[in-house]
Amino acid sequence: MSRSIGDFIRGLPKAELHVHHVGSASPRIVQELAERHPGTVPTDPDELRRFYEFRDFAHFIEVYLSVVALVRTPEDIRYLTYEIAREMATEQQLRYAELTCTPYTSVRPDDDTLGMPIEAYSEALEDARVAAERDFGLVLRWIYDIPGESGLPAAEATLDYALRHAPEGLVAFGLGGPEIGVPRPQFQPYFDAARAAGLRSVPHAGETTGPETIWDALRLLGAERIGHGTSAAQDPELLAHLAATGVPLEVCPSSNIATRAVATLEEHPIRAFRDAGVTISIGSDDPPMFGTTLNREYAIAADLLGLDEDGVADLARASVRSSFAPDDVRTRVLGEIDAYAAG
Repeated sequence: MSRSIGDFIRGLPKAELHVHHVGSASPRIVQELAERHPGTVPTDPDELRRFYEFRDFAHFIEVYLSVVALVRTPEDIRYLTYEIAREMATEQQLRYAELTCTPYTSVRPDDDTLGMPIEAYSEALEDARVAAERDFGLVLRWIYDIPGESGLPAAEATLDYALRHAPEGLVAFGLGGPEIGVPRPQFQPYFDAARAAGLRSVPHAGETTGPETIWDALRLLGAERIGHGTSAAQDPELLAHLAATGVPLEVCPSSNIATRAVATLEEHPIRAFRDAGVTISIGSDDPPMFGTTLNREYAIAADLLGLDEDGVADLARASVRSSFAPDDVRTRVLGEIDAYAAG
């Protein structure tokens, strides 16, 4: 009996490059954290589902930050990270992931009641990373991102965390949060400093704003990958530039629908990206919050792009090649994908 494309995807070894640390907390994990810290986040599963029904991007940020506020201690960081890794490895067949972490919202220099020392934060991340590789065979690396809504103080603090308190697994520097009213040029000095220290540049851009935000990310922030980049489809010159330079777009279809960045899946620009020759890396962004999984995002991409098993395997290979994984890990995971696709 031939397997379905869904069955193929479920068993396919994968890498993921666009997935947020706190945003990966499943209802099981959130419920545990909410029981540890009772308050604004419901613990009942049905209420939690309703809690995750977003009106728009601004409401998503509001809900996201309320979950962030549940992560208050190094023990919470360690639990969250290790349990995310368990689910990634056992349910999504992930072999490598670059988790976007926002230490500013957990260290919280502006609020000692919610914050923890950056040293404790980094140690908890690393403890979970080592344990996840040992127990699940999942290689984790970190992206430290600036929460754009918190402005230049957050950029200053995040750069300090990345340069002076970097966990061993830190590979890149990013920028997330709202784009409207948060222009990218103001962050150039921080990205310049991070890149000078050897970190890679992976800002979000063009999710809820136009192509110019993506140009700013490329020209001013030295972006080596673009988070989302949905509006790139509006600018043929930009698409040609992305294709020629090989800068990948991290595409997260369900996220774009949930935050109203794209109206419907049928209107999603992923086909325009593919047709222009742009490298695509499929991500899940904040999967439980958007009612999705990486496997589901692959299935959506396969449907929108009309892919067979070989095409889906090529998507998986593109993510590995777009990653900042060590050479030996990259070679191993590509070999696993090839072996799986062959049979």
